[in-house]
Amino acid sequence: MNTPRLILVAMLGTFAFAVPTTRAALQQAPPISGVTGAIALEGTMKKVYAAARTVIVTTVDGVEHVVHFTTNLIVHGGKGAGVDALQGLREGATVVVHYTMQGGEEAAQEIDRIGDEGLKQTEGVVTRVDRRRRQITIRFEYGRTETFRLTERAAAEAGPDVESAPGGAKVIVYYSDEGGQKVAHYFKKIS
Repeated sequence: MNTPRLILVAMLGTFAFAVPTTRAALQQAPPISGVTGAIALEGTMKKVYAAARTVIVTTVDGVEHVVHFTTNLIVHGGKGAGVDALQGLREGATVVVHYTMQGGEEAAQEIDRIGDEGLKQTEGVVTRVDRRRRQITIRFEYGRTETFRLTERAAAEAGPDVESAPGGAKVIVYYSDEGGQKVAHYFKKIS
């Protein structure tokens, strides 16, 4: 075999291995470093399409997200489960959508309605996060502390930056009162 032909064969062989061969490989989104499992998206409810199992949420920076939801959707601050849970979610309502990426689409399993008849909120400094016990302890402005129970999703979504901030991270905690106990569904670092 002559040299030019050998180089051409080698180049074609290399090219064949470098190009994805399946349609799924071509459509798969690149992995996001450090992001696995559920992601929380906070924003304003723009539109609900119950029949299409879709909601549109606009984030603070103006980006619209089209999020499909599962049949077993849970809405904290909603009425019922599944599609019925969306009753009461109106345009302009503040929500936190907990979703995962499935087939290149955002798929929500849980939506937290904030304010009004939804989750309450409070601010404080994190003094301790115990993922195993699913608890977060917050110190308030005047030194009083309170321990909230974390939902399984909130415990999983809590970033390490909340625990490792010197002096504690200042957070907003969105919670509900369930049987006399405060249950944190979502919290975010604010400083």
